[in-house]
Amino acid sequence: VQLQASGGGLVQAGGSLRLSCAASGTMFSINIMAWYRQFQGKHRELVATITSDGSTNYADSVKGRFTISRDNAKNTLYLQMNSLKPEDTAVYYCSQESYPPYWGQGTQVTVSS
Repeated sequence: VQLQASGGGLVQAGGSLRLSCAASGTMFSINIMAWYRQFQGKHRELVATITSDGSTNYADSVKGRFTISRDNAKNTLYLQMNSLKPEDTAVYYCSQESYPPYWGQGTQVTVSS
């Protein structure tokens, strides 16, 4: 299983970014997928999850601002991030929530004030 995350970058507060995670070597459509983020020097935290049928859950800190979605035909997971804040600055990882779990390599998101 390979997960390739992309789309991170530098953006001003209030701006938007869209992260993508391309999956290969897996039955993508049947797996719960997730985005996590890791702040510098801290633990990794769950941002959002999406089930195979599209049900979603979000961390309270991103509700109403972030949207997780998936395109099973393209084996791709997305995270649309709007109204970004400096405290959203982190490395973002996509994950296949299987047993064992699989992780992408991470993409840096930096939000300037």
